[in-house]
Amino acid sequence: MKKNRGVVLISLIVALGGFLMGFDASVISGVVKFLEPEFNLTKLELGWAVSSLTLTSTLAMMFAGPLSDKYGRKLLLSYSAVLYAISALASAVAPTFFLLVIARMIGGFGVGVSLIIAPMYIAEISPAHLRGRMVSFNQLNIVIGISAAFFTNFLILKLGQSETEWVRMLKFDDYNWRWMLGIETLPAIMYFFALFIVPRSPRWLIMKGKYDEAYKILTKTRTPENANAEINEVKASMMTGTEKTKTSLKDLFKPIMRLVLVIGVVIAVLQQITGINSVFFYAPMIFEQSGIGTDAAFSQAIYVGLTNLIFTIVAIGLIDKLGRKPLLTYGVAAIAVFMFLLAYSFSTATYTLTDEAINALPEEVKIEQIYQIKDLPYDSDISFKAALNEALGKELAQKYESDLIKNAIHANSFLILIGILGFVAAFAISLGPVMWVLFSELFPNRIRGLAISFVGLINSGISFLVQLVFPWELSTLGTGSTFLIYGIFAVLGLAFILAKVPETKGKTLEELEKILIR
Repeated sequence: MKKNRGVVLISLIVALGGFLMGFDASVISGVVKFLEPEFNLTKLELGWAVSSLTLTSTLAMMFAGPLSDKYGRKLLLSYSAVLYAISALASAVAPTFFLLVIARMIGGFGVGVSLIIAPMYIAEISPAHLRGRMVSFNQLNIVIGISAAFFTNFLILKLGQSETEWVRMLKFDDYNWRWMLGIETLPAIMYFFALFIVPRSPRWLIMKGKYDEAYKILTKTRTPENANAEINEVKASMMTGTEKTKTSLKDLFKPIMRLVLVIGVVIAVLQQITGINSVFFYAPMIFEQSGIGTDAAFSQAIYVGLTNLIFTIVAIGLIDKLGRKPLLTYGVAAIAVFMFLLAYSFSTATYTLTDEAINALPEEVKIEQIYQIKDLPYDSDISFKAALNEALGKELAQKYESDLIKNAIHANSFLILIGILGFVAAFAISLGPVMWVLFSELFPNRIRGLAISFVGLINSGISFLVQLVFPWELSTLGTGSTFLIYGIFAVLGLAFILAKVPETKGKTLEELEKILIR
């Protein structure tokens, strides 16, 4: 029991990298509303401001695994903490859109490293019976970071509306989005110093021939007999040739790797192409499309974070009991259902500006400008926004889009809320934690670092594209069609999971290698 507590403590510290990743990724959701008018951005430029972090995290994933094989998991995690801190400070003070993007890209390198290396390290230090839950700690910390970002965004927004002297002195109103981005500096510094008490990965030490140090670390979390058995098992794997030669990208595409590579790639794509980062990165924007207004959109984004947190905890409790495949199966099926619900809810919404709605608009919106579309019914968000742009001009329509939609829409906002929260819950119990557990288990020891980097690269690349085009999709295809596309991808992914994904619960990494690598 005491040894298990040691594994838990180490895993929790390393998984703080997941917290920073989740915070860094989702804090931008509260910022996008202010960036668009601040720098006069197009929809694709807005998407670029959000997705630029993911672009460099994708590049970092190409090198994180191989570099960790050479220099060690712990050292790279320390570097990632430094990059997070630099990015947060630089983003907060960026005077131009270009410099903001550069600052976000610096943080992306930290995201790429921690996203790959943290679950890899945890998998290597955890015994088989705890590995699923321990690796899931990383996903748990990611969702805690997402929740914290939604909460701090809402808190800063509300502070900006306060007349308190210290709030006015710190200019929370004028610099609200800068405070949202800069506050991440504090947890980044904490992570850097917390890593000093984390040992080096025992499996990495064995690969480097440092058996005594590996044994000393393993006996803190295992019995001496189990520590020796694990060292001998890894050694035997090395002696049979699976870890004896230098790995290259060509090794990934050998026929014996085909099954695990296909599974890894498909799950990596599926996790992102079902739209999770559209929700996490643009939650307030999505809620504003349902007509609830800015303050309510920011507060409902907190529900997204809390739902994600609660169901990730549920997944951690179930992943070593029910197994990986059942969670994936039921979770992805539920993702499809909730995406179709969202598509229906938004596609059946109508928009009409009545006299009452027009009189409730801000004074800056001149009534004579908007009167030309009064009482005209619109059956889609695209046609309504086009009419607003024509009546008010792009700049004014963009500035007051939330108020205009709120006063014109006729839709079931509660059903939309259920759809979004249901989707987040389904993701959190399946693709969220299970993907990284599978990645840490599917690939053989010799090639694990390179393989996880490769599939992580694909995962991040798809995430970048989803984030980049989401504002454009909303303005071009409409909200309903966008969610319909995500639902169709979920159905295709479910069919693949049922046909190809194996159960990996309760097996050692070496046993899985014998089963999967034919």
